[in-house]
Amino acid sequence: MAEEQHAATEEFERRPVPDSALKGPGKFWGMYSGEHAAGTEFMIGPLFLLSGVALKDVFLGLFVGNLLAVLSWRYLCAPIAVRARMTLYYQLEKIAGGNLVKLYNLANGVLFCFLAGAMITVSATAVGIPFNIEMPTIDSVYPNNAAFVVIVLLVGAVIALVAAKGYDLVARFANVASPWMVLVFLGCGLVALKQIGAADWEGLNKVWNASITTAQGGEAKSTMGFWSIALFAWFCNSAMHIGMADLSVFRYARKASSGWAAAGGMYVGHYMAWIAAAFMLAAQIQATGDANPVPGPMAANVAGLAGIVCVVVAGWTTANPTIYRAGLAFQAMIPNSSRTTMTLVAGAVATIAGVFPAFAWKLLGFVGFYGTVLAPMGAVIVADWYFSKKAGFQQFAAEHKGSGFNISVALAWLIPVAVATYFIKFAPEGDRIDSWFCILPCWIATAILHVIFSKIFHKTA
Repeated sequence: MAEEQHAATEEFERRPVPDSALKGPGKFWGMYSGEHAAGTEFMIGPLFLLSGVALKDVFLGLFVGNLLAVLSWRYLCAPIAVRARMTLYYQLEKIAGGNLVKLYNLANGVLFCFLAGAMITVSATAVGIPFNIEMPTIDSVYPNNAAFVVIVLLVGAVIALVAAKGYDLVARFANVASPWMVLVFLGCGLVALKQIGAADWEGLNKVWNASITTAQGGEAKSTMGFWSIALFAWFCNSAMHIGMADLSVFRYARKASSGWAAAGGMYVGHYMAWIAAAFMLAAQIQATGDANPVPGPMAANVAGLAGIVCVVVAGWTTANPTIYRAGLAFQAMIPNSSRTTMTLVAGAVATIAGVFPAFAWKLLGFVGFYGTVLAPMGAVIVADWYFSKKAGFQQFAAEHKGSGFNISVALAWLIPVAVATYFIKFAPEGDRIDSWFCILPCWIATAILHVIFSKIFHKTA
């Protein structure tokens, strides 16, 4: 009996997933639909409106960007996952060495915790509505009352406990929640459209532009266009697809075709739900002039109790798998540690981050930056997997040489990231670049540098 219980809870952190543990495509469609029709959607769609994006650019940019994201999961991440069947962290340890991977895992885990924290904030804005708690505004960096902090702590504790139970419970939770949430998102969007009262595209576009003007205090300034939207949609989850974090998920798939499951998340969540949430803010602005995109009250205005519950559950279904991934990252730093313990540590960090609403309000820039830092390490895995034999360098060099620190990986990763970070954060104001424009150049540069440096340091006979 003890052996059966161990097999049921085994997460295969340091060995390939066996055939007996593989899962059909249904598990992945449910998980991706639940994770991506979730808490972030209540924030990102409205932030497009506040950035002054033209309505046609929202529709077209999201269509193109989400397609590129799905193709990245299907043809880059999933094929390696089903052949290697290892977590990102264990596979990267074989290439980069344990000491370097600890640095990467620290960055990975902490950044994932901050993202999960933003989703805990989102859920808390809905939980607090029945108690008439004052909500943080778009300008809030710190919590504005003790009651909100208490709610964040309680929500975070529940989410962390669910994530700590492992992949099966995370996937089961998403499968149960996602169909209902999708319907509520759709319903919220339709009700918002009815409240807006536009009879055609021209009328809708007029209300959209008027909402931008109101939100910007009489201006109508656009800081994002078609390519910004397309690249953001493609790369907002870059750490998961081209960054290979979802090797940890798709290692359970029977076939690489399960990678198409990402389409459920992209076009239900990152298309329909983003647009629906943007319309919810437009309806709120038209009715009250309030441009604060606080998810709980915004959803309650259009869908009542169902909207409140949807925000709560939506935050959970994003935070659960994100904390699960963060727990794997922390566990990989200390191989003999318990994954459950490390997941609870990740949950605690995420909950503390959730107390600060600024992580939720600055979500566009944050997800772009964490993609810039994390995604290039996926290029190391891709280059090592596909080009080691062709280019004549040792695959899994750190494991082969018994090294804890692969200098070729360190240089290939840190050089492009350092250059990008300068242009994102530290360049003169007029020379700064939005973070989502830096991800693809960093990824390509890292792949090329990994091949070059590996040929120098790890050339095969």
